[in-house]
Amino acid sequence: MKFPSIFRTNSPMRFDIKPRYYDPVKEEIEQRTSLIKKELEAEGLLPKEGEENGRYESGIRGSFANYRGGIKDRTQNPLTSTAMIRTLIVLLLVGSLGGYIYFGPVVFEILLYSVLLIAAIYFFFRLKPKKSR
Repeated sequence: MKFPSIFRTNSPMRFDIKPRYYDPVKEEIEQRTSLIKKELEAEGLLPKEGEENGRYESGIRGSFANYRGGIKDRTQNPLTSTAMIRTLIVLLLVGSLGGYIYFGPVVFEILLYSVLLIAAIYFFFRLKPKKSR
């Protein structure tokens, strides 16, 4: 379980090598199929690559519709975003400063107990096992 932090920590770089294997049978099958496809395209029995039903299609079609404005996942919890965490920290600091001006040093005890209560409720619901349907 990772606790939220305002600082970004670097993770160590991992060495990941993907070995390449040579399969001569598979290579020969791919060469044969590509040769047969080219022959059928030349005879007109198959449509050419990039061509659909006798006409060429643009590769840009639908690109703007798929763009979601920089948001990777709309199902992501909004409390986990860094902007929301920064906003909560600023509100906590402004609230503690305003409370100190109005109530004095007693406000820090009230803030401490309220933050502990909110954290306890959050972790209770976070760690509570979900019901299986």
